[in-house]
Amino acid sequence: QVQLVESGGRLVQAGGSLRLSCAASGRTLSAYNMGWFRQAPGKEREFVAAMSWSGGSTYYADSVKGRFSISRDNPKNTAFLQMNSLKPEDTAVYYCAADGRFRASTSYMDREARYDYWGQGTQVTVSS
Repeated sequence: QVQLVESGGRLVQAGGSLRLSCAASGRTLSAYNMGWFRQAPGKEREFVAAMSWSGGSTYYADSVKGRFSISRDNPKNTAFLQMNSLKPEDTAVYYCAADGRFRASTSYMDREARYDYWGQGTQVTVSS
């Protein structure tokens, strides 16, 4: 069973930066696609960023492109989301997710159904 634990969320001022971490146990992340999603109050969960299992491809929502960056540290079995130039509209609970299929294709990386394992989420609040 795969367990994902996010950390790093906190209150930050607009224009600031945060790095979220997603520590995995029960499986080596290096062979699995990874994604980050977020859910703001009163809204549906939405795609933020994703990375292919090989690390060769990354995907971003238009709203975060150029500001956020997804990465992973395979020896530490941890994925990251670096968030720069934060805006109040980035306020949300951020979730990391892992594909359950070994070295899977990279189609539909922005879809929740693509991922089989989810963390509990970490709160990011951006004040204006």
